[in-house]
Formats: sequence, structure tokens, C-alpha cells
Amino acid sequence: MFKNLEIFQMAGAMARHAETRQTMVAQNIANADTPGYKARDIASFAETYRAQDASTMRSTRAGHLTGSSQPNDTRIIAGAGSESPNGNNVSLETEMMKSVENTGEHKRAMAIYKSSLNIMRLSLGRK
Repeated sequence: MFKNLEIFQMAGAMARHAETRQTMVAQNIANADTPGYKARDIASFAETYRAQDASTMRSTRAGHLTGSSQPNDTRIIAGAGSESPNGNNVSLETEMMKSVENTGEHKRAMAIYKSSLNIMRLSLGRK
């Protein structure tokens, strides 16, 4: 019942986006010394959420409609930054800042979910 409400879907999508972006940050940090590795990132949640048109079909789970297990918002974009002599452009400072942003995004998603759930409980007369 609660899965079908748009606010819960949005909060879940925001949490999944933070998870995916954190995975990218972890991969970038892990490859900070790999010659030729280019830092990767994904588009912001606001950008990907706005890009979803109401007239298009949206999948309800990974692999639904597209046959892909990757979420729709994982368009990989190349990270910007100066390259080291070995061709690597990972900046640990930038990646750490992205990690902090992801933590905030995930906390925001959980706060939205919790607040919406509390409103639902109050409307049903439960505390």
C-alpha cells in the first residue's frame, strides 16, 4: 500500500541514488593510483528526477521493462580535474567532498521517508 505513494517512491529513489553515487566515489578512491583511470560520477538526483517524464513508463524494480539490473539514473559522466603524469585525474579531496554530500542526501531521503510515515500514522490515528 505505501509503496505506491509518490513521496515514498521519491524518497526511495533518492536513497538509491545516494547509494549508487557513493559506490562511484568508492571506486574512484580505490583507483586513485591506477594509471590512466578517469574519475566517474553520475548526474545529480534533481537532474535525473526531473528528466523522468510522466508519460514514460517507469520500472518498479531492477530489470523491469529494460532488462537491465542498473537503475535508470546511473548515467556515468566523466569527472573533471587535472591529470597527474600517469593520466589519472582522481582528486581525493573532491571525492571526500562528494562522499559528505552523499551522506547528506541519504540522510535527507530517510528524513523525508520518516516524516511521511509519521504523517500517515497520524492520519490513521496511530502514534
